[in-house]
Amino acid sequence: MGISILKQISMAKSKSNHPAGLKYLFFSEMWERFGFYLMLGIFFLYMTDTEKGGMGLANKEGADIFGTFIALVYLTPFIGGLLADRVLGYRLSITIGGILMGLGYCGLAFDGMPMFYLSLLLIIIGNGFFKPNISTLLGMLYNNPEYKNQKDAGYNIFYMGINIGAFICNFFAAYLRNTFGWGHAFIAAGIGMFLGVIIFWIGSRHYNHLDVVKPSNPEDMSIAKVFGVVLLPAFIAGYIGWIIPDNIFGSDSTDAFIFGALPVALFYVSLLFSLNKTDRRPVAALLSIFGVVIVFWAIFKQNGTALTTWAKSYTDRELPASIVPVAKTLGMVQEMKFEKDSLPLIDEQFRVQRDESGQIIMAYTEPSYYKNIPPENWPEPGTSVSLVSTEIFQSVNPFFVILLTPVVVGIFIFLRRRNREPSTPGKIFYGLLITAISTLIMVAAVYVTQNGEIKGSAWWLISTYGVITVGELCLSPMGLSLVSKLSPPRITALMMGGWFLSTSIGNKLSGVLAALWDGYENKADFFYVNFIVALISAVAILFMLKWLRTIVKEHSA
Repeated sequence: MGISILKQISMAKSKSNHPAGLKYLFFSEMWERFGFYLMLGIFFLYMTDTEKGGMGLANKEGADIFGTFIALVYLTPFIGGLLADRVLGYRLSITIGGILMGLGYCGLAFDGMPMFYLSLLLIIIGNGFFKPNISTLLGMLYNNPEYKNQKDAGYNIFYMGINIGAFICNFFAAYLRNTFGWGHAFIAAGIGMFLGVIIFWIGSRHYNHLDVVKPSNPEDMSIAKVFGVVLLPAFIAGYIGWIIPDNIFGSDSTDAFIFGALPVALFYVSLLFSLNKTDRRPVAALLSIFGVVIVFWAIFKQNGTALTTWAKSYTDRELPASIVPVAKTLGMVQEMKFEKDSLPLIDEQFRVQRDESGQIIMAYTEPSYYKNIPPENWPEPGTSVSLVSTEIFQSVNPFFVILLTPVVVGIFIFLRRRNREPSTPGKIFYGLLITAISTLIMVAAVYVTQNGEIKGSAWWLISTYGVITVGELCLSPMGLSLVSKLSPPRITALMMGGWFLSTSIGNKLSGVLAALWDGYENKADFFYVNFIVALISAVAILFMLKWLRTIVKEHSA
């Protein structure tokens, strides 16, 4: 089945099952995601690293910055989609976005907080131009009646391209940051992004006819009015959230984001009152989906924070000697030297182990890989241990996407032939339900490891990623497909920006939840909270399912 899908990509011609432009958008997005997920896979590690030239931030501060960054990255597609629809067109928007993101990744290789924040700003703005518009362009390729029935499958194939980039990037990240340093890894992310832009333009002839700025209706809000009524209030509200004494939602950045996101969210709700009756129903359906899937992203994006912390400090990452040479070749290995210090340490960043006489037998920084390993299993002082680099666990999810996409697509094709395929909203419901189930695996992991007192098997994380990947495949590409199906043509990219707005809010909530990690004495409670909110969201969409199916059927005829 996997060979079959790749063959469809390579043989995509004007009269095949998929449009010829698919393969160029596939590889453009693959390289763009290579850069994005390479940066994202090491971002939290870089911010909290105290030993290898990282920023040395506390876990809570790193989680807050991480959550704010990935929230803003998915907030700006609202602006990028609007400008592409009304002013710039898709190809120029995608190009501007790709170049800005590439420059931002490279900028992270340089020291200094001003450069750090400038680089993040470039990535945030660049993603706003790139992400919604390449997804919209893909949907427009499938508006041709010849390909219309293949739209869901096309988005699944496109989504597999995203995850090929996300899978391979972490091996490059691990090798480069362990061998040369953090800066080389960030520059590699930039190179990947520039490759994506080049491939996009090589395939331009296959979609340039779709790159037409759409005329607005008299009832549509003008660009100037959007900036005055939506964006300016968003900036003002965000600033108010930042300067409010104390914190309402846990940190200044969280307050600023939530305050700033409210005018944008209200803008999307206001669309319901400005659209005609024909357009209002599908937009209402999309807004309902957007609201529910926030929870999915709040849980899913903890792979970069809470689950990374679990991989780093609570998972047995030691490699058998027999496979170390192969693992090193693949860039998977982090060498950790075990040292013993007999001198007392005052710095509270350090912890010590003492024998019965009070003698220090081990000193380590917090968190340390050895803190929950029994002393009898410690290596000899002065020796090095080969561990799987923490960021490699970030490749488990995209690996499963690549592996399971053909399976999921095949199941849906099988059901379609028997007229039993779930509707697109039905697939999203199953995605949320499966996501809830995935969190229970980590609950079991907490109990087996005695709340982290001993190292846990890597299979707990691998299993969690495997289950949530099935949920992701039922939800994320289907959400993109649904936006393409239901959006009024003149505001398709704007509504794609709305999908990413829901992603943005979910991403920020993932950072808020992850920042609470240290506050849970029993880590199982942390994952129980995730389970409950995911289950509530699944039930919510279940109650809307009949209504959503009716609207999708009306607009898919």
